[in-house]
Amino acid sequence: MKKLSVYIIFLLLVITGCKKENEATKSTPDSADTVSDYEFVGGYPTEATIRKAYDDADLSRAIQAYKFFYPTVSGQAMFKGNAPIGVIANTSFGTLDTKPGQIGFTLNSDTPYGPIPIDLSKGPMVIEVPKGPLIVVAMDINQRWVADMGIPGPDAGNGGKHLLLPPGYKGTAPSSGYHVWKSSSDNLIVGIRSLPVGGDVKAAMQRITTVKVYPLNKSSDWKEPAWLELTNKPQNTTPVDWENNIKYWEELNDVIQREPAYDGYRDYYGELAILGIKKGQPFKPDSRLKSILEKAAKIANSQMRVQSFADRRSDRIVWKDRQWEWVGLRFEDGDFNTPDYVDLDARETWFYQAIGASPSMFRRKEGAGSLYWLGLKDNTGKYVDGGKTYKLTIPTPVPAKLFWSLTIYDAKTRSQVNTDQNKAALRSLFELKDKIAGKTIDLYFGPKAPAGKEGQWIKTIPNVGWFAYFRIYGPETAAFNGSWKPGDFEEVK
Repeated sequence: MKKLSVYIIFLLLVITGCKKENEATKSTPDSADTVSDYEFVGGYPTEATIRKAYDDADLSRAIQAYKFFYPTVSGQAMFKGNAPIGVIANTSFGTLDTKPGQIGFTLNSDTPYGPIPIDLSKGPMVIEVPKGPLIVVAMDINQRWVADMGIPGPDAGNGGKHLLLPPGYKGTAPSSGYHVWKSSSDNLIVGIRSLPVGGDVKAAMQRITTVKVYPLNKSSDWKEPAWLELTNKPQNTTPVDWENNIKYWEELNDVIQREPAYDGYRDYYGELAILGIKKGQPFKPDSRLKSILEKAAKIANSQMRVQSFADRRSDRIVWKDRQWEWVGLRFEDGDFNTPDYVDLDARETWFYQAIGASPSMFRRKEGAGSLYWLGLKDNTGKYVDGGKTYKLTIPTPVPAKLFWSLTIYDAKTRSQVNTDQNKAALRSLFELKDKIAGKTIDLYFGPKAPAGKEGQWIKTIPNVGWFAYFRIYGPETAAFNGSWKPGDFEEVK
């Protein structure tokens, strides 16, 4: 009887212990599964964890989607910014000797521009480029490279007809007489740059208007496009006003709804679909999702700004003993491809600062169309300050077959610094033409010009950061092999 009593007591203790263990399991988080404040009970998420997990996942997706589609939204901004001043797809184009009042990512006044928006939704279009010093590039709404024409194209500046085919074109393209290009969106931006030979800007502007644009199959009601002079018309072709708020996503949704899907972006469209941007469906984020998208826009934009102005890549450095950096971090093609992957980091850095990309823009060898270097720090490694004065010494001659320039940009807008001086560039064809003598030339940047140096000076704005693009057109071997180097910015005390 005594043994039986002991057994019964032991059994009761075991049962009681199991009961307590089961109760603990029901109320205590699984320690092995509790990560980053995510709590699970019995393997299942708590209500708080469900909310947090989805909020975190949506925020993460939105940040990455923001960065990937930044070129698309920037492309949309070019169409939206051109429309109010009368530049309309297939209908009216422009000629533009760019001034600081025209806000556009790292636009320059080295060569006149000709913005030509194209809409292929009604069929193929022809761009007929005459013989002469014209640099023409076509890119789709996502700013993916479509075609090079003129000097960097297959016609090599000797004139030619270029046929742009819409996505999924089922018709038969002419077998001869055209350079044929396939677009990945209906809306394209064709940008013309006309070289001002001998400094003749007027002739360069007129040359732009000799480019002809017409449908492959003209209808009886086709009208020749008009050319508008835009030089003195303020405009904004950037997404700066949208990039930190919900309008960024609304503009992206507009592109997604309007344009044919590009097969190469299928995975990224999947990310957008989870965020409520899905082709054929209205974009109506609730208050939770709207808050997340706005937060993502601010975070992603800040991250891209850091990438652009505090790049951590070692391959950004042009010369180890200088502060200058490569603007284009990839040089293989116009779409940031390496042999094994797309260099998303290089792609994001470029499109945060600039617009458009083509193979000819990034080549690092003699004979390339142009070469770009970024300067944003002085010789001590500190960011240049708009309230201080700096000197930059340039050895001469600069290895440029055509010409060279240095343009100053506002770090906030990534557009030409806009002051009452109304200029942001010092150019070998213009401001510096009669000042280049001897073995070097000194350029100055600051709120006031040093005495006697007004013609070699660009005005900057106190408390506003700035950065410089050094451009060489027709770069020669010395620009690449280190036998020629510009100095660094040095503060003038």
